Amino acid sequence: MIALVVHGGCGIWLPYAEEAAVSGCRDAVEKGYGILQHGGTALDAVVAACVSLEDNPIFNAGTGSVLNMNGDAQMDASVMAGHTLQFGAVAAIERVRNPILVAQKVSEATDHTLLTGDGAVEFARRMGFADYDPRTPQRIAEHKALRAKVPDGALKVNQFSAGHPEHAHSMTAGTVGAVALDAAGNLATATTTGGRLLKLPGRVGDTALPGSGTYATAHGAASSTGPGEFVMRILATRQACDLIQAGQSAQTATEQTTQQIQTLFSEQTGMIAIDQNGNIGVSHRTPEMPHAFVSSDRTLTARNRI
Repeated sequence: MIALVVHGGCGIWLPYAEEAAVSGCRDAVEKGYGILQHGGTALDAVVAACVSLEDNPIFNAGTGSVLNMNGDAQMDASVMAGHTLQFGAVAAIERVRNPILVAQKVSEATDHTLLTGDGAVEFARRMGFADYDPRTPQRIAEHKALRAKVPDGALKVNQFSAGHPEHAHSMTAGTVGAVALDAAGNLATATTTGGRLLKLPGRVGDTALPGSGTYATAHGAASSTGPGEFVMRILATRQACDLIQAGQSAQTATEQTTQQIQTLFSEQTGMIAIDQNGNIGVSHRTPEMPHAFVSSDRTLTARNRI
């Protein structure tokens, strides 16, 4: 059995972007699944899927990341292999094309699990990742329009990023990610994001933290999307993997976890998961979450809502 699921971020996707987001998820699944079909690892498959999402400017990851208060794209990304618990991440990294590839290198080439800020950029250059500006004209225009609404010195800024949706692909552009099972029975997950629009410089969300936005074990793998400040408070993906290990289905695990966040914090999130048998889970409390999935016994499906 092999299987792969990707998500393109939960929220309210604007009509002009909805079709492109679903198509982008389909493309990402095709790239990752091709690796699995040729005997590749689950980790390589989820990384390839995330590279595809990062290179598509419709998504809030890599090229097309939302901008922080200063107008910079500070990105988070992480990878995790379930059978070894090997984890690698970068946070608040700037001026790279594919943060997910840098996160993978952190896992493979260092004794560490997480590098941040300037240190992450320095490491990326040492690994041969070229300087690259991931900001798009649309994200720059979006930032300019919304930044003008924020009073100087404001520290609580989330309220200002909900307006002017005409400048954004989605009203709450979310994190993207992938989970996979390979032919050897190994699970993996990868998650990558530009974070929250107008976030304070240096903000680190759930994506870069194991057990929060990204987690994988020998029993399950999960990737989360939505306001990271709330995802990390309950270690959402670790919880989903624990529920799977305890005998819950991947679908039930994602539903229970996203519902708990909504109940506790009145916040809407989304999550994908997969178990060691290739069963998948997809849940979102927002109106939409572009996603796609395929497995040995499921044809490729791509859609914007469950």
